[in-house]
Amino acid sequence: MKLLDIPFLRDLVAIRHDIHAHPETAYHEVRTSDVVARELAAYGLEVHRGLATTGVVGVLRKGNSRRAIGLRADMDALPMHEKNDFMYRSAHHGRMHACGHDGHTTMLLGAARYLAEHRDSLNFEGTVYFIFQPAEEAEGGANVMIGDGLFQKFPMDAVFGLHNWPGIPVGEMAVMAGPVMAGTCALEIAVNGHGCHAAMPNLGVDTMLVASHLVTTLQSVVARNIHPCDAAVVSVTQIHGGDAVNIIPDEAVMRGTIRSFRPEVQEAVERSIERLCAGVASAFGAQIKAVFDHRYPPTINNPTETDFCLRAAKSVVGETRVRRHELPSMGAEDFAYMLREKPGCYVWLGNGAGTGSCSLHNPYYDFNDDVLPYGVSYWVRLVEQRLAVG
Repeated sequence: MKLLDIPFLRDLVAIRHDIHAHPETAYHEVRTSDVVARELAAYGLEVHRGLATTGVVGVLRKGNSRRAIGLRADMDALPMHEKNDFMYRSAHHGRMHACGHDGHTTMLLGAARYLAEHRDSLNFEGTVYFIFQPAEEAEGGANVMIGDGLFQKFPMDAVFGLHNWPGIPVGEMAVMAGPVMAGTCALEIAVNGHGCHAAMPNLGVDTMLVASHLVTTLQSVVARNIHPCDAAVVSVTQIHGGDAVNIIPDEAVMRGTIRSFRPEVQEAVERSIERLCAGVASAFGAQIKAVFDHRYPPTINNPTETDFCLRAAKSVVGETRVRRHELPSMGAEDFAYMLREKPGCYVWLGNGAGTGSCSLHNPYYDFNDDVLPYGVSYWVRLVEQRLAVG
């Protein structure tokens, strides 16, 4: 294991705490992008702003090589209330950095500064694009940056991302090729029946009863319709219907999520849901319509670029501290859009395990500052190896 000597580590901690205290949600990362742009300019990098409204791209060039790679960090916070009581807790009620994007942003800034200050002594040649992306949390900011010309304005051969991961000890990483995060699809099912007095259910078609049967029935989709070696999840998370305790409503609406790693599995899940909805509708005399809203695609790592990330990870944390069995996850990530356009790799960086470790999207979550040197070191080693001279 070999971490970089980072003399400005205290500066990074201060930046991370400042961003944590001032969380901004999707496409409103104005202050955060100002901080990022200010820091990049202070390091002597080119600074470009405006992609996906608040996105920032820093550019570092060395030598005459036309090779180029992109390193991406997400900047947005979540619309939730923080319950921590430390000094740098969120100053904005209802907004919180509960996923560690404050840490991701800070680590990439640290790598930009280190590479800028040591470019003459480091063995690499080419261009590094530091991509600070807004709106990762359910808003698809990566896709918007691409639509705004990210890869045309900043042509790169490959793109890389990382995410902190609670449950993996500090000083360990998880890296593997292939699917590492699931694609996500929002599911909405409208159940229409015949409203009536709750005391006279025989006169109507009870939409709440139908919806309740559907919740149970849908759990058979993966268990009995998908090949056991494939992975998928169908979760119903909402049922809405009715306004009074003595009225059986005309309509009930169910919502949930579908997760899978392959398009053909997603299609099989959808066909099974439609078939089950038709069957339940026939059994109860209701009308049921399912609508599928495809959102983030699966995050799929390119094998060649994954090899570079494995080498970089091993050079930082050591051979035995790079995990593979932790991946993949049914969580989703909009970095998937970038990996559809360019080869690349997305890795996990341990944020701590055991007592005090807190899950992502939890009101008590906080990014672990002890992770900062690992993230900075990983980014720098990846640049050295991917853009190595000779």
